[in-house]
Amino acid sequence: MKRIERVRKAILHQETDAIPSCIHLDGDAQKKYFDRLFERYVKGDLLEKYQAGKLSRTHAIYYGMGNHVLTVKCPWWDWYDLPESYQEFDAPDELPKTIGRGSYEEFIKQIQSIKEHTDAYVLVTIWGSHFEKAYFARGIENFLADLAGDPDFAKRLLDFIIHKNMVMLENIVHIPGIDGILLGSDWGSQKDLLMSPAIWRELIRPGEEKEYQLIHDAGLDVWVHSCGDIQRIMPDLAEMGVDVLNPLQPECMDIAAIKKNFGDKIAFWGGISTQEILPFGSLKQVEEETRRVAELLSSQGGYITAPSQEIQKDVPFENLCMLVDTAKELAGIQ
Repeated sequence: MKRIERVRKAILHQETDAIPSCIHLDGDAQKKYFDRLFERYVKGDLLEKYQAGKLSRTHAIYYGMGNHVLTVKCPWWDWYDLPESYQEFDAPDELPKTIGRGSYEEFIKQIQSIKEHTDAYVLVTIWGSHFEKAYFARGIENFLADLAGDPDFAKRLLDFIIHKNMVMLENIVHIPGIDGILLGSDWGSQKDLLMSPAIWRELIRPGEEKEYQLIHDAGLDVWVHSCGDIQRIMPDLAEMGVDVLNPLQPECMDIAAIKKNFGDKIAFWGGISTQEILPFGSLKQVEEETRRVAELLSSQGGYITAPSQEIQKDVPFENLCMLVDTAKELAGIQ
């Protein structure tokens, strides 16, 4: 079975011959470990493809690690020349300027190379897409105060962000080769949501639904990244049609209960502890925890093996390799 087929079956909550995986490292860990990962996992035909310029170094490493999903960052937009008033406590009167970033030519080239030279699922990643975009402009404390004290401004800013996002998404969703799009906004702390469920439903949910509908209408899967404890809006996410949820942090979420209650509606990507087991556990503990989480969350399909966050540089290389090798075994990859 091709890697993309395993991912699609997982999203459809169907049992597969093996469990798909997708393990990423953050920037610091890439600098620390990519050379060693390249030497360990990029061999044979894959090495030849990299040397011929058919795959990027990053995609070659991740594919060699057994990843069933390869990610591509898309052209997007950012804030530009923010007014000083955005750093003040009181909500500003004006909306800020924006600027586009990235190359569509390079974006399309990366998608084509993945499709031509691998059997992976292509996921376009858009981090900080909505709620985070707002507090990147205002600062987290100011924007949380806006949500509570000046909801009219908060809605105006969030609506503006969604308008920009919809234009950008419309430029992307029909590009051949894309299988899914990930939208990221961290709505939770490790104790609870950063705002009340009522505020989330009033100010955040409507814009998210517009994005999900556009993505689904193009025949693509909706992936959502949101850190922290977001259990109180899990029914909303299921109702809104989220296909895959990441990262499912076991330090603050009851992953067994979430699987039981929502595992027939949402597929999960993550769940293996990056705060305790991966940085501080023994090799045996890493292997056992990887198997335990994968077995739990893959029951009746619906799981992609991964840590609950990107691997950071505090994870020993040996533990990282144990995670990768165990995930590859579960995926039936030699």
